[in-house]
Amino acid sequence: MSNFTHINGLISRMPELQICEPQIKEATSEIIAAYEKRNKVLICGNGGSNADADHIVGELMKGFKKKRPIDDETREMLVSVDAEVGTALAQGLQVPLRAISLSSHVSLNTAFSNDVDAVMIFAQQVLGYGDEGDILLAISTSGNAKNVYMAATMAKAMNMKVVLLSGNDGGRLNSISDISIIAPNTETYIIQEYHLPIYHAICLEVEEHFFGR
Repeated sequence: MSNFTHINGLISRMPELQICEPQIKEATSEIIAAYEKRNKVLICGNGGSNADADHIVGELMKGFKKKRPIDDETREMLVSVDAEVGTALAQGLQVPLRAISLSSHVSLNTAFSNDVDAVMIFAQQVLGYGDEGDILLAISTSGNAKNVYMAATMAKAMNMKVVLLSGNDGGRLNSISDISIIAPNTETYIIQEYHLPIYHAICLEVEEHFFGR
């Protein structure tokens, strides 16, 4: 498991986050454990938290700070299909840590919102994409986003772990989440300012665990 070098560095730079340090480290360990079992991370949020969900996927699905060369077996399979294209892919592709932002599927989201109920769209995606042992990273600065709460409800029913990234007192989502990382503020934009370095540190720790060697 991670030695939490990046999280410790975060706390030294931003000591006000020490209050949620244990939860940041616990969430990191749970995400690492899920990836070790070949599970994945689903992420959802609204507005700025939607942008954060997309941002996190970007850090996990490609190299963040580390090189992530594909393995020899995959390289050989690519070359066996097409020597030229396979060689180019083998040189360019990076090993992903599987993550899906539930906020980004515009056609699905608008179709379900129009045909059924907009507040249930994230829950529908958890049902469709989720598997037992996956992680749902639920982002809500208030902790009370109804669509995010419904997604968490679906995730718990599927035996997924729910990690909350929030502020204030964690709101209603705090009661259903396995791990609640609650930024120490009540102002939305300040909570979001804390969320970015928190999830950067988590992504760095996870990448270090799998690709640091």
